[in-house]
Parts: sequence; C-alpha cells; structure tokens
Amino acid sequence: MTRKPTQARIWAALVTVYVLWGSTYLGIRWAEATIPPLLMSGVRFLIAGAILFLWRLPSARRNGETPSRGHWMAAFLVGVPLILGGNGGVALAERTVPSGVTAVMVALTPLWMALIDRFVFHRRLNPWTWTGIVVGFGGVAFLIGLPGSGRIDIVGASIVVVASLSWAAGSIYSREAKLPKDSSLGIGMEMLAGGACLCIASAIFGDAGRLHVARISPLSYWSFAYLVVFGAIVGFSAYLWLLRVTETSRVATYAYVNPVVAVALGAALGHEPISARTVAAGAVILTGVALIVANSKPPEGAAEAGP
Repeated sequence: MTRKPTQARIWAALVTVYVLWGSTYLGIRWAEATIPPLLMSGVRFLIAGAILFLWRLPSARRNGETPSRGHWMAAFLVGVPLILGGNGGVALAERTVPSGVTAVMVALTPLWMALIDRFVFHRRLNPWTWTGIVVGFGGVAFLIGLPGSGRIDIVGASIVVVASLSWAAGSIYSREAKLPKDSSLGIGMEMLAGGACLCIASAIFGDAGRLHVARISPLSYWSFAYLVVFGAIVGFSAYLWLLRVTETSRVATYAYVNPVVAVALGAALGHEPISARTVAAGAVILTGVALIVANSKPPEGAAEAGP
C-alpha cells in the first residue's frame, strides 16, 4: 500500500532539483574538458545506475519482486530518451554552447510537453498555452540569432533543442511506464539502460577512442564525481519521484530556476559572459514557460508512491 507524500517532502525534492540540476551544466562543461562527452555521460549513468540497482535489489526481492523482462523494456523506453537523448545531447552541445545558455534553452521542455500532449495524446490546449509555445520558441530563435551572426553555435543550439524534446518525451512516458514498485530500483534500471546506450554511441562515433586517461584533469575527476552523486543519483531520483507523486506542471517549475542557477554559476565560476541577448531571450523563454505551466491542468490519476 502506498501513502501520499507530505508537501514538505515534495518541496524538499523540488528544491533539490532546482539547485542540483542548475549546477550540473557547469559540472558537465568541466568534466568534458578532458573527458569525451558521450563516454563521460555514459559511464556517469552506468555507475549511478549500478549503485541504485544493487542497493535496492535485495529489498525488492525480499518483498517478492524481481525485475522482469517487461520492467527492463520499460526502463529502456524511459532511459533512452531521458539519458541518451536528453543528457547525452546536452553534453555534446556544451562543447560549443556556454553552460548557462544551454540551461536557458533546455527550459523549452515544458513547451515540448504541451505539444506532445496535443499531437500525441490529442489533448486540447487553451489559447494561453498556444501563446506560451509561440513565445517560448520565439525566445529561442532570438537567442540563436540569424545564421552567421556569430552569437550562438547553430549546430550546438540545435542539439539542445532536440535534447529538450527527447527529455520531454521520456518524462511523459515515465509516468505510465510499468516499472518496479520500488522507484529507486526502477530509476537505477533506467540509468543502466540509458548509460549503456550512451557508451555504445560513444564507441560508434569514436568518442571513446579520444579518451586519454593520463590527461584527465583533477577538475574533471571531481566534476564527474559530483555529476554521478548529486546530478544523477540524488537529482535524477528526486525528479522521477516527483513525476510519480505530483502534477507535471508543478514539476516543470524547475525550468524557471535551473537557468538562473546555471547562468549565475557559469558567470561566477566558469567565467562565462552574460550578454544582454542571453538575459532578454531567457526572459522571453521563461515567459512562455510560465504561460504554459500556469495554464496546465493536473493529470488525472497521478500516482501516489514513496521512494
């Protein structure tokens, strides 16, 4: 039998996602400075997934539940868009796009969620939601600028846009995925599936062949460890737990805070410039997100579970 989580617990998880995920953008930039991005992300999630899986598996077995083939298939269908498409895409993009700008563009996720609701699940969107979608994508167009403007790398920015779409799709499916009742075990399985796919992708595209262990800097090592523990195990677990226990529109508020944290840390610690264009475009994008989130209806039958 599951119990309804307290509001204090939900807010604690939200703040965790706000702060930790806002900081991971700079962490990714530092980690991939001397570690190939796809390989770094793949190993990161394999380690985090193995820790969660091995930690929770004995408890699940004592409760009479062993991961089935169906559970692994569901984990694959969640892990591929979230981890391979979402996190892998962000890691690739940050080779050419500043961490703060990347976070601002990832704020598109609620816009993609609204479009998926409309065109996949055929849910009617109100005029304010459509306005938010147009405003949000207009902000991205302004941020990227015209080709040849030299402001933001077009290829890197395009990868971020696709990554945010992939993340939105995985987030929506995760609510209905038939995973083990132990949410931490299920999250570990998703990380293992997505991390394995990232490692395969790194081998296919030659990313792994560019690794030189002797050249990995101490900053990259520490950043990688931070991403494993706080970005993946703590932050990712909090996010997927929130998707199962509260409405999507509430979880989507992380899109407001993450860019602020990422831009501030990128400027303070990463010496990334904050241009008027970035601030203005960020304000436009977040206005679009606000219109969507404020006019979203909670999903029917939201799951109530404990981690």
